[in-house]
Amino acid sequence: MVAPGSMNTWKKSPSLQWAYGFIIIFTFGGITGIILANSALDLVLHDTYYVVAHFHYVLRIGAVFALMGRIVHWFPLIVGLSLHYRLAKVQYILIFVGVNLTFFPIHFLGLAGIPRRYSDYPDMFIPWNTLASVGSLVSVVSVVLLLYLIWEAIASHRPILFTKSPRSILDWAHPAPPMAHRYSSTPVKSTSLDKVGA
Repeated sequence: MVAPGSMNTWKKSPSLQWAYGFIIIFTFGGITGIILANSALDLVLHDTYYVVAHFHYVLRIGAVFALMGRIVHWFPLIVGLSLHYRLAKVQYILIFVGVNLTFFPIHFLGLAGIPRRYSDYPDMFIPWNTLASVGSLVSVVSVVLLLYLIWEAIASHRPILFTKSPRSILDWAHPAPPMAHRYSSTPVKSTSLDKVGA
């Protein structure tokens, strides 16, 4: 049993996991950016795999994690169907492990002076390149699982499984997906507390 106040990631929603992942990935990319901000180190690391890893952590992976978090969060409202909750968490864990296995070793290759855009490298770097290749395969499996999640949600016609509290945002209080031109004016949220005060 988990204490009510504990931060058990498995009990968090998939969209919140994507948000946490974005913060972790973007922070790590920012730290590598601080290293590249040193002009002496930037001269040495320019056009190496280190810059490639930094770029992917900040722009590629960071942007994808933020985008995926929003897609996973708003998918039920837009489509009216729910993603498989546990498989969505497994898919997040796979992509998190995959991208870190892919790009974290590339930092060490860059620190060793391996230039980018080279198709060959010395044999002493085989372990790092193999680890990066395994990470990219894990990422591909995760993308396939994401496509399966979307297909499974559409094929199973699973309604939105979670219920929001009555004090939740207005968007979730209406049928999903929203019907076009349903209201003649903008709806206003009212709660039982509003009626008591009237």
